[in-house]
Amino acid sequence: MARGTYISENLTQKQIDFMLMLDDKEMEIFTLDELKNVASGIFSDVNELVENLAHKKILSRIERAKYCRSNFRNENAIGAFVARQSAIAYWTALNSHGLTEQFSNTIFVQTTFPKKDKTIFGTRYKFVKVAYTKRCGIETQGYGSHAYTITDIEKTIMDCFDLPQYSGGFAELIRATSNAKLSPSKMIEYCEAVNNIAAIKRIGFLVEFLDKNGMKSFIRYAKTKVNSKYNLFDAQGADSGEYVARWKLRLNVSREEINDITNNHY
Repeated sequence: MARGTYISENLTQKQIDFMLMLDDKEMEIFTLDELKNVASGIFSDVNELVENLAHKKILSRIERAKYCRSNFRNENAIGAFVARQSAIAYWTALNSHGLTEQFSNTIFVQTTFPKKDKTIFGTRYKFVKVAYTKRCGIETQGYGSHAYTITDIEKTIMDCFDLPQYSGGFAELIRATSNAKLSPSKMIEYCEAVNNIAAIKRIGFLVEFLDKNGMKSFIRYAKTKVNSKYNLFDAQGADSGEYVARWKLRLNVSREEINDITNNHY
């Protein structure tokens, strides 16, 4: 609370009028600067009004200069709102796109700016900083204050192969890739942006092994990226398994295990 801010004991008419303005503007989540902009010429004491309404628990403070209505708890919208140049991504995006039924208690947010992980209204947020060149494949879901940015299906798959520790497990990623309808042109675009050769080889092998429809151009592209270094298929798995020379991969998840994962649902 700002030093010297007057906190009224009861809800004043001005505070009621301020909330009616938010209703009229259909604003449920906002920055202090956004409030000052819409209230310009109407309310001159926005800071004091917001402090009073937060004190009365009519508004909730998310973090410094960021607020929402007390009943607003859209976790994805909040996650994308609090970080600059951000999007819901990784395991959270897999779940949002219906590619996994496994649900994480953590909301994963990709951003090009550093931001410390934090808990907001009891929900844990993991902020994953990536290079600006990796910021692509982003769409919007939801409407109004409930709208949020999220990586599309192809970028979500690419991101999870790029940083599989945020995917919810490699078996889930295999299953998601099997279930996803993928655009080869988008996959090529996002592979170029992310520029992770090992990840491209893993996706290329898996897409070819699964014989996914319409992905021949992507497989041809992925084969042009194969280098001389062998990589583990599951980067976090044991250093064992069959060597696949044309993809320069070691299958520490066997072909039989891949089939079991994709054929057996939850």
